[in-house]
Amino acid sequence: QVQLVESGGGSVQSGGSLSLSCAASGNSYYYYTMAWFRQAPGKEREGLALIAFSTYTKYAESVNGRFTVSRDNAGNTMYLQMNSLKRGDTAVYYCAPEAPGGLELDADTFKYWGQGIQVTVSS
Repeated sequence: QVQLVESGGGSVQSGGSLSLSCAASGNSYYYYTMAWFRQAPGKEREGLALIAFSTYTKYAESVNGRFTVSRDNAGNTMYLQMNSLKRGDTAVYYCAPEAPGGLELDADTFKYWGQGIQVTVSS
């Protein structure tokens, strides 16, 4: 199994920046790939960014060029640097791990989830 602890987030004005962290522990096989998702009230969970170990990355069009996903050298902590934030980025953000092989930002393929952390962007 995998344990996940998210941190960061908070409130910021439009155009500002925030960063999130997700620390994983347990069987590292199950967090070879890690991803960030978000869910706004009344909306489906949306995949944002994915990183396979520390090399391959993938972004949703909605955040490409504004958000950057990375991992530490040990591969245990994933980060999301969010720049040029907009009001539409307001949501609860989740990290999710996956075993090797999954490279799609599809929430249905992820088994474990972080506790979620609120990001609020005001105008």
